Amino acid sequence: ATTAVFTQIENEPVRPKIKDAKGILQQNREFLDFFWDIAKPEQDIRLKAIENLIQYLKKSEKSDELKYTLKRLVDGLAHTREAARPGFSLALGQVLSVFEEVSLRTAFDQIKEKHNLVTVKKKLIRNAAFGNFFGVLALSQSTRLPKEPQVVLECVQLLQSLSLHREHLRDLPRKTMVDILSETSEEVFEEVLLGALQTDLSSAFSTPEQLQLLLVAMQKFPQVLKPKKLKKLLGTSTIITMDNIPKLTEVLKMAARSVKKDRLLPAVALDLLQISLKEDNFELFWRETIIKGMLKDQPGPTHYLSYRLLGSALPLLTLVQLKQVLNGEVMRAYGEHVVSAQLPDRFKFAPEMETYVGDFLQGCDEPEKQLAVVVAFSLLTNQGYPVVPSFWRVVQHLRPTALQSYVDWLKDMFLNPQLESCLDFSTRRQKENQEGGVQRENCIFRLRKWIIPRLTSIVENNQVKREEDLVMDVARFVFFHAFFNAKKATPDIPETEATLSVPLDEKTRVVVINSFFGLLQHMNHLPLLGDSPEVAARNQRHVQGVTGDGSMWIYCLVQYADALLNQPKYAQSTQPFSPEQRRTWDSMLASVRTLMKKSKKGQTPETSAFQQLFLLVGIHLFKVSLINTTLCSAGGEEEPHWAEVVVDILLSLLSQPSRHIRHVCRTVFSNICPHVTARALTAILDVLDPDKDEEDSAVVVTDDQDSDKIKKKDIKKKGEEDEGEIEVRSEEQSDASDDDSEEGEDEAMEEGGEVDQNFRIELMKVLQNQGALATEQDGSDDDELDDEAMMKLDGSIAALFLEQKKKMQAKKDEKDKLKKGKTLVRDFKIKVLDLVEVFLARQGSSPLVLGMVEPLLSVIESGMSSESDQQEQDFLRKAADIFKNQLCRAKQYCKTVGDRQGELHDLLEKLMTKAQKLSDSSVSLYFFSASLYLVKVLRGGVPGASADGKTILSTEELRFMGNVDVERVSDIFKGALRSFMTRRKSPLSGLMFIDLFTRFPVLCVNLLETAVEHITIGIREHQQSQASAMVLRGLQSREVQQLLAGDPWAGLLQKTVVETAKNKVVQEKLVKALELGLFLVKNVNQQKLSVALEPLKKVLQSMREVLGFKKTGQMEDTYWAVMKHFGVIKPKRDRIRKTKEDQAEPTAPKKKKGFLPETKKRKNRKKQLPVSEKGAADANTVPLGKPEEGKKKRNKNKKQPGEETPGQGLAKKAKMTPVDFIGLLFVSNPAKTRFHLNPMELGLSSVY
Repeated sequence: ATTAVFTQIENEPVRPKIKDAKGILQQNREFLDFFWDIAKPEQDIRLKAIENLIQYLKKSEKSDELKYTLKRLVDGLAHTREAARPGFSLALGQVLSVFEEVSLRTAFDQIKEKHNLVTVKKKLIRNAAFGNFFGVLALSQSTRLPKEPQVVLECVQLLQSLSLHREHLRDLPRKTMVDILSETSEEVFEEVLLGALQTDLSSAFSTPEQLQLLLVAMQKFPQVLKPKKLKKLLGTSTIITMDNIPKLTEVLKMAARSVKKDRLLPAVALDLLQISLKEDNFELFWRETIIKGMLKDQPGPTHYLSYRLLGSALPLLTLVQLKQVLNGEVMRAYGEHVVSAQLPDRFKFAPEMETYVGDFLQGCDEPEKQLAVVVAFSLLTNQGYPVVPSFWRVVQHLRPTALQSYVDWLKDMFLNPQLESCLDFSTRRQKENQEGGVQRENCIFRLRKWIIPRLTSIVENNQVKREEDLVMDVARFVFFHAFFNAKKATPDIPETEATLSVPLDEKTRVVVINSFFGLLQHMNHLPLLGDSPEVAARNQRHVQGVTGDGSMWIYCLVQYADALLNQPKYAQSTQPFSPEQRRTWDSMLASVRTLMKKSKKGQTPETSAFQQLFLLVGIHLFKVSLINTTLCSAGGEEEPHWAEVVVDILLSLLSQPSRHIRHVCRTVFSNICPHVTARALTAILDVLDPDKDEEDSAVVVTDDQDSDKIKKKDIKKKGEEDEGEIEVRSEEQSDASDDDSEEGEDEAMEEGGEVDQNFRIELMKVLQNQGALATEQDGSDDDELDDEAMMKLDGSIAALFLEQKKKMQAKKDEKDKLKKGKTLVRDFKIKVLDLVEVFLARQGSSPLVLGMVEPLLSVIESGMSSESDQQEQDFLRKAADIFKNQLCRAKQYCKTVGDRQGELHDLLEKLMTKAQKLSDSSVSLYFFSASLYLVKVLRGGVPGASADGKTILSTEELRFMGNVDVERVSDIFKGALRSFMTRRKSPLSGLMFIDLFTRFPVLCVNLLETAVEHITIGIREHQQSQASAMVLRGLQSREVQQLLAGDPWAGLLQKTVVETAKNKVVQEKLVKALELGLFLVKNVNQQKLSVALEPLKKVLQSMREVLGFKKTGQMEDTYWAVMKHFGVIKPKRDRIRKTKEDQAEPTAPKKKKGFLPETKKRKNRKKQLPVSEKGAADANTVPLGKPEEGKKKRNKNKKQPGEETPGQGLAKKAKMTPVDFIGLLFVSNPAKTRFHLNPMELGLSSVY
């Protein structure tokens, strides 16, 4: 059988060689590469290949290559790779567009012949369908199709036949027909295509594609498809009729479901909308098809199509139609979707609608339409709260007149909430939860809570084209309703002319107050408004917080507030000033006017800082009940420096829970940094000192006994910090607080732990007095109390427990008060760190910075040693970041120390001594970094050094150490190095000294000998390995080599070699020692120094005898790299091939996964086999060897000496040659043999 197989193979006819008569394939490889690149999935590569192919064909001018290109591109239209088909289609379209000598008829015939749907095999019909489609698409892209009407007709007919293969092409053929139709002339359509499209046009209401084909034809050829023609095709002369509404609705639903995953508006829907407008049947179409048809389905694709159609219709509708559509059921359904889509993992249509509205406002030139749209979306409310966000970006596209009208509408809506004009709705869950209906007061609160942030966001959005009058108008409106009420109208105060129809409640006023201070913070950083060149030039200088005439925005508001205070007949303050507050206000105004007169002569940081602070304090008088009156008179004091007064004021203001105040303080301090004195800086650092008592700190923690005031302050604080919307739920909060109080009382009783002994004694007395406790005199405890005694006993016990509960609650309140006070102090210190950070950023080169080293270190040390909560961790993290990045690693540092050299040296010694005594290594790292910073300050600027550090310095420049006492500093660090090397638990680390060696080469030279000594005498192997690492880093430094050039360098290397040779065989130490040895040997050989390397060589050779170094790894590779410099090459491991005798040794062959051993296979004895196969089957029954005697179970998979492999036994039993045996296996099971046949396992190694 095997011989017959091979004979058959030999007798097969030889395949004919590929003929290339023109020699194209062999002559130009570049030409063929274009087609390979066109088929690649990367779009950039495909486009580049098409461009290069066109250029190549233009230069070539060979008809044979053009014919081959046409054939190759037509073949590629049905490529099995999906990404390749568009590439070949585009390439074919470009070739037909450029080379007009190739007729479209020729190309179309080749496409039909190559991708014939009738003759193609069934499994290739999908590729053939795509080949036809992309071929027609290429003809359409060639822009030559309208010139050949007959080809157009055949393309349309081909597309009609392709529409039957919807499972492959979906609606692509119909869309392509629409594209061809839009490019066809009216004459060609009427004479050629109309007859071919008769069936599709007549059944237009069947599918979205056919309807779109009709609509496009009606828009493109209105003179052909006249009402009479439509009457003949459809039975009606118009599209939008009551009879057609059900059909149109079904078609739109089909279109909505077809684009469910694409999330876009079907073109047929927009075409229908345009036809309805053209036929003047828009109201009928919108009411019957959209509202009564599409919206009746469950929320899903049909609803989303309605929303998209609404957004797309905005530019097409008149003002009346806009108001009608935007106040209808589609908008209400959209609002319900926005509210329900707030849950996670739900599709959100709001961003898409925002894009529609933004595009409409940007392209609309009619302010009336713009105003109608933004007002309509603002009136879409959920129980009074509009569904659009308060910060809506689309407002930036409003024209100035529309923007002013919108602001006026918002103000009027705030004063007179007209809920009946809102398109309000409630979700199903809201209706279930509110059985009594929605309260009007709550809706008004929710509407006003949205309007105020809406107004302020218009000012805060820098993309909105706003004028100064608009900004001031909004600021005055918000300020007035935050702190005043109108009593009588007056033209001098426009805000009094419009009264509130519904008075403001406390919750609304809190929202307005918080919004005002957020607006004030933004106005302090508002750039100049306007489009003039002068404004642009001033904005380049970062002029902020002032109007066009140079007045500060906050000063304008203070003037407005003063006008309100001086006219109590027309405006009444919600919290009238006390006499003391009024004097403070008048004093503040007088001080500001005095400073403004001084600033006219010349603006100084002093006057600017005091103006900002006084105005800030004055405006906060309306919010803070009590304020230190000395703040407004501090500017007149002569004793302290003005900068110290400003710092004291800043520290006082930072204790207020206001983000606005914090930001203003940071800005003011940044302006006065160059004028800050040592006393002012000390006042800041004293706040951070952990050793000082809280009584001595700059913040006073007070606890208001009035719970209502506490609640108000907490709400205000939360609003200031978050600057967001405040959701007030008074009923839920009150219920929750009651529950919490009850639970807190129970916990207070349970947390008592061990019962108080005094309470136990009192309880015993009560029980004994009432006779409820048996005593020794009582003979028995059988006597029971009567009801009256029991009631009396109950009252006494209840009174006792109530008193105990009050005591425990008092302890808990005291504990909470202390905790709250600690939190306030910590928050205050975090704010003070802002001032430290600003000073280091602005005045990093000032000598005053040196006074920050110890206070910051004490903060870090105390924070590391205490168990802290999250707030203290944040404080510690910020302090450590400022110390490390803003102080120690700052590019700008103090370079002139004057006469403070001795003081700094003493501080350096103190820090290094402290660093060695600490128990925490992380804290010691900060002290060590501070010591290096002091050394850098004492050294000052290195002459000749560049900012990037790439300049090569001379030896004299390297030796420059400025004011550093090199001997004293070297002794300090030597002591620290010895301490690290001789102490088992040292807080220091090797990386600290490596950093020292890198930054200061002069000190490195003085410490190297000490480090070399400890390579062998370090107290532990870890210290010895660290010593090797230090020495290696120091010796690798180019600056150190330059400083030790000559005999000192050779002597140091010799000493290092001797110490390295003494190393013992310890893993961690040996790796570092080998790295150091490699550097030593390499440099000695390269520089040809007179250094004896024999001791090191002997030690390395002895290591080889002990460790072997036969494997691979970091230590082994480093060892052989060192030995290579001594001329010893790593020996190669010879791979010895095993002979047949060696293979016969008992080895356990590796099991193949997924294969059943021969002994485990089941035998089919009844089946008759051919002679050859029978022999092979019998071989499977032959045991592989005799089992061993005894009870020990034998490993069947283990091959025994002299045992035949299954393949050898199989071949021997069948009495075949190896070649015959292989042929049999191929015939019997070719698939299995192809992947798993192994000649070595079959015992056929001699054949191969």
